[in-house]
Amino acid sequence: MTLEKTNTTVVTEFIILGFEANHNVRIVMFILLLLIYCFTILMNFLIIILVSTSRNLHTPMYFFISQLSTTDILLTSVIVPKMLHFLLHQRGTIAFSDCMTQLYFFASLESFECLLLAVMSLDRYVAICNPLRYTSIMTRRCCVILIVGAWLGGFSTFFIITLSTLMLNFCGPNIIDHFFCDFIPILELSCSDPHIVRMEASLFGIIIIVIPLILIIFSYTKIIATILRIPSSTGRQKAFSTCSSHLIVVSIFYWTIFGVYVLPTTEKTLSISKILSLLYTVFTPLINPIIYSLKNNDIKKALHDRVHRNVI
Repeated sequence: MTLEKTNTTVVTEFIILGFEANHNVRIVMFILLLLIYCFTILMNFLIIILVSTSRNLHTPMYFFISQLSTTDILLTSVIVPKMLHFLLHQRGTIAFSDCMTQLYFFASLESFECLLLAVMSLDRYVAICNPLRYTSIMTRRCCVILIVGAWLGGFSTFFIITLSTLMLNFCGPNIIDHFFCDFIPILELSCSDPHIVRMEASLFGIIIIVIPLILIIFSYTKIIATILRIPSSTGRQKAFSTCSSHLIVVSIFYWTIFGVYVLPTTEKTLSISKILSLLYTVFTPLINPIIYSLKNNDIKKALHDRVHRNVI
């Protein structure tokens, strides 16, 4: 921290406490998280490659899945490398500008994923509830517009909140009891009144998190009602299998998000908050491609064909 002429101490860096444990435990965590990170990057890149090179995967659903994999790669890369560094050094420092940059990209990617999951539920709604009009509605142009809108919505929304956060005064303390620069811990260190920033975050949270969740719930209500009207059990099973993976991903994502940001902080300890944050920043990007790989016959077939061609 530096001292200005006005005798106001200005924070120029933050101390990240990370996971406080003995040396051996931190080494084990480092190895485990490094393996998870590498496997996450590998699995998500594999899905992106398969979707882009396999002709039978050139459909709106798989286009959206490849966008989800892109998000997972970016999200885990924003968080994990720094976290691994902090684990090796027990704690570490991060420059104020770097902290705000990490916060912006992390929150923007999370916001984009909220919008993307809503877009994917809309795609499944049209496919199951209006199958005859699916190709005319979910055209390539429509898919691109939806994705571009989601990217712009996610990154522009939190740009405004990040600017408001930068306008706050940070004069100490500068210790963040977390493993990355998250929104709530940073606001708690502000010497200014963060009420306006919290109001902005709540408003945009409704737009980015709550409204997409309502759209997802509406879509799946209609989807389930349509599936139940299918006369044959085979038809019902086939229809539900096309959206079950997405429903699992949505459940995991929103369960962890609400656990961290919606449940009252007085009802959970810092350790529980860190564990929940670890779930959606590290483990969810790993779980997503596994869910889509294990439960999706088209992706498994595309992988088998590619391996078979390379072997031959």
